[in-house]
Amino acid sequence: MALLITERCINCDMCEPECPNQAITLGTTIYEIDPVRCTECIGHYDSPTCQSVCPITHTIIQDSLWQETSDQLWEKFVQLYPNVRG
Repeated sequence: MALLITERCINCDMCEPECPNQAITLGTTIYEIDPVRCTECIGHYDSPTCQSVCPITHTIIQDSLWQETSDQLWEKFVQLYPNVRG
């Protein structure tokens, strides 16, 4: 699954620079995650960095509308970074 930023977001600017896929941008009122670019940091880190830096608990959650397996997230990473081999 891709991740989703909920309405609990306080626009603290912590998550956006941490995203290695540039999937996080400031939306109309809060930060948003582009599910097409979000790999939950697979290929980069052991866990999503946006979740680890967010100061508000349960603000960045799994997006239940964007179901993906770990293998699918890995394939997305490979498509985003074709010159990187795992």
